[in-house]
Amino acid sequence: MSNVWYLLNPLSLLLGLAAWALPLMAISRRLRLGKALAVSSLCCSASLWFQLVYQDHLVTVQDWSALLDTSGALVRVAAVLIVVTALLQLGAAVLTGDPRSSVS
Repeated sequence: MSNVWYLLNPLSLLLGLAAWALPLMAISRRLRLGKALAVSSLCCSASLWFQLVYQDHLVTVQDWSALLDTSGALVRVAAVLIVVTALLQLGAAVLTGDPRSSVS
């Protein structure tokens, strides 16, 4: 696995975008809500895991300058990923909810 470190960041980005796209696809009724939200959560988690693996790689190779340069931005971007994913999933659940389940 010595030559795949450069793939972790693009894969993380693609998985993060997928985590945002899947709830939108559920809102447009292209995907079933339950499956879309489950896979969206999985994509978000995998995206964050790839970033953790990359940070571990930087520690292993003792690239302290890269670690110090990127750690603050990584924390902020991870927070944005989690918050936006949660809001999109909540919006998808509310907008595609079963109208028959409301109590009148």
